[in-house]
Order: sequence, then C-alpha cells, then structure tokens
Amino acid sequence: MNKKMIAAIVGASLTVGVLGLGAGSAFASDKVGATGKIAAEAAAPKPPKGARAVVQVSPNPTAKRGEELTITGHCGGGKGLKAVVSGAYGGVPSLENIRIIDDNPKGFVAKATLSHKIGNGVGPVFVDCGGEAGVTLLVTHV
Repeated sequence: MNKKMIAAIVGASLTVGVLGLGAGSAFASDKVGATGKIAAEAAAPKPPKGARAVVQVSPNPTAKRGEELTITGHCGGGKGLKAVVSGAYGGVPSLENIRIIDDNPKGFVAKATLSHKIGNGVGPVFVDCGGEAGVTLLVTHV
C-alpha cells in the first residue's frame, strides 16, 4: 500500500465512522427490538465501495511490547486478505512480524507482534483485501 491509498482508506473510514455515529445515535431509540438490542445493521449506512472490509485486533487495548496479536475480520466483497499495515504517514509501525495465517475473504486471520518501539497511544491497523480495505484502531498502554 502506498501513502495515497492509506490516505484514501483513512478518509473513507473516518467518513463512514462519522456517518455511522450520526445515523446510529439519531435513530437508536427507533431500532430497539423486543429483546432490547439495537439493530446496528439497520442504523448504520453501508460503507462506500472500496472500504467494506472489517478488521479487529485482539487483545485491544494491549499493554505488552512484543505481545502476539491476532488480526481477524472479513473482506466485505474483496478477493481475500493481501496485506496488513500498521502506522501511517511514515510513523513508527505498531506491528512487526505480520503473518497472514488464513486469507479467506469470509473470515481472515493474521498474527503480528506489538513493536518494541511503540509507546502509549492509538494507531491505525489497515487491511488490504484486494478491492476492499478496512481500518481499526489499536490502543496501547505500555
């Protein structure tokens, strides 16, 4: 991934997040079902083409440098997991030794270790799914 692609992913993800927060908070009371759960899928708009991959990092937040993390998610219509990238705009990458374990577009798995150079903070973790991308935030308390 180059810097322009990362910038586009960040921009699309932030836009989707803001739209999702607005729609979710404005109509949450209308979406409560008989069990009391909010129908999040009905409350949040569908992300734009190119930003439909979903990614999670576990454990998150994390507190140990060198700790192994698991990156999971799905490609949202993309071809399969192609890459996992952390950090942005030339900053210190928060993940090292990234390994794709299963590139299945319906449920991918990757492993990585938390960098020994990382401090306390929040940083992005991007996935490239061959046509769709996703981002989540990794919180560190080291």
